[in-house]
Amino acid sequence: MHTYKNKTQQASQTIHAQGPTWAAMNPESVVRMQLQNRFNTGLDIAKYTAKIMREDMANYDKDPANYTQSLGCWHGFIGQQKMISIKKHFGTTRSRYLYLSGWMVAAMRSEFGPLPDQSMHEKTSVPALIEELYTFLKQADARELQHLFKEMDEARAAGDQVREQAAQQKVDNFETHVVPIIADIDAGFGNEEATYLLAKKMIEAGACCIQIENQVSDAKQCGHQDGKVTVPHEDFLAKINAVRYAFLELGVDDGVIVARTDSLGAGLTQKIPVSQTAGDLAEQYNAFIDGEEVTSLEQMKSGDMAIKLGERLIKPTRLANGLVRFKPNTGEDRVVLDCITSLQNGADLLWIETEKPHIGQIAAIVNRIRDVMPNAKLVYNNSPSFNWTLNFRQQVFDAWLAEGKDVSQYQREKLMSQDYDGSALADEADERIRRFQKDAAAQAGIFHHLITLPTYHTAALSTDNLAKDYFGELGMLGYVREVQRKEIRQGLACVKHQDMSGSNIGDDHKEYFSGEQALKASGKDNTMNQFAV
Repeated sequence: MHTYKNKTQQASQTIHAQGPTWAAMNPESVVRMQLQNRFNTGLDIAKYTAKIMREDMANYDKDPANYTQSLGCWHGFIGQQKMISIKKHFGTTRSRYLYLSGWMVAAMRSEFGPLPDQSMHEKTSVPALIEELYTFLKQADARELQHLFKEMDEARAAGDQVREQAAQQKVDNFETHVVPIIADIDAGFGNEEATYLLAKKMIEAGACCIQIENQVSDAKQCGHQDGKVTVPHEDFLAKINAVRYAFLELGVDDGVIVARTDSLGAGLTQKIPVSQTAGDLAEQYNAFIDGEEVTSLEQMKSGDMAIKLGERLIKPTRLANGLVRFKPNTGEDRVVLDCITSLQNGADLLWIETEKPHIGQIAAIVNRIRDVMPNAKLVYNNSPSFNWTLNFRQQVFDAWLAEGKDVSQYQREKLMSQDYDGSALADEADERIRRFQKDAAAQAGIFHHLITLPTYHTAALSTDNLAKDYFGELGMLGYVREVQRKEIRQGLACVKHQDMSGSNIGDDHKEYFSGEQALKASGKDNTMNQFAV
């Protein structure tokens, strides 16, 4: 085991081997800096976190109670604070990840300014955010370790060997804040070569898991918007192959690919693939195309086209822009085929974008997939685009109505109203929401639950509340009562913002480099000393 003591001895040997010219180097300082920078490259992170995800997937297969979770973060600091909070409250980061949302990159990180989720933002902004998130997570490690080193030094200065040994043991057993990130590559930002090139950049930045969807790249829409257009299976599988090749080229042999299908809400295709053999994927895809059966050339006009489907000749239903419509009510069948095909061709996890959070609906689809691929597992978007309160109150209303319960005191279309807060129906709906992740993991094959845009909404909500109070009658009390006082009492590390930003780490480095001549910022006159956290 590479303990603090062993590593210090190794550093000492290295320094002494260089003779007197390295006499200023302190072996213990070297080890501390090494421990504070455990991951030298993004590839180190990708390899480390890929193993974590694979272990978590295996644990879920043994017991669906071992599902995993993440929250979408649009900035490194937000991701850092999420993991610090998780570690503080639960003692470990295991089974908790971060999610990188293409929606939030478009809306908040593009040089064009706020953009809709339509793959218009710079593709380089995605790997840049991955690198930023991991930079902040590594800094969280450095900060926490710096506190442990200080605890060791204080115990040593006081001659308290028991306390010193306890602090050293904490260092030896330190758990990093670096966790897997599920990273959204949208529809691949171009053809399969473009997808491969971007995937490489994402992996080099640290991504062990890449999520890709089966929409047309240049017509990509948010999964919760209308107008979605899917691609034939062969096109999508080529992009899955491109991502896998990128992982293998970079030595991340157990990288994870999430294949997302938008077919449940996508009623259009841009391309009619060419079938090579009877029953192949192209023929199966084309079988869903809507159209009018052609029995005579008189039914055709200039610009029309016809394709043969089985023994029938049909004229596909086309929009004015040339897009081809699928038959109505075929979305679920297309989703099942998409998912089975993806898993059979290299994908590891599935993402099914639904229009509502309904366990029964999700389970019905997953069970059909599992008839062919028994180990099928989902990543599921607990989306803020769903009205969770209304959806679940209506689900309870419908269930009670089917059971013959009296629902006469409720109006189904107005269940969002505060008038129903505290009612038996509202309480049951809230309980179902509370249990949703656990129940869906057990009943609908969901391995990973995420919220795509939570920190977008929390930033807006907290800013609205602060603006209302601070610019209103409360003035400074609005900040002190609702922000700082709560930070102190809830033990938020960032209340000492100088320490969080790395000031104390810098002081340590100055002392390593300059000795007693170091001009440090953390002396008695630093106002951060007013905080007990």
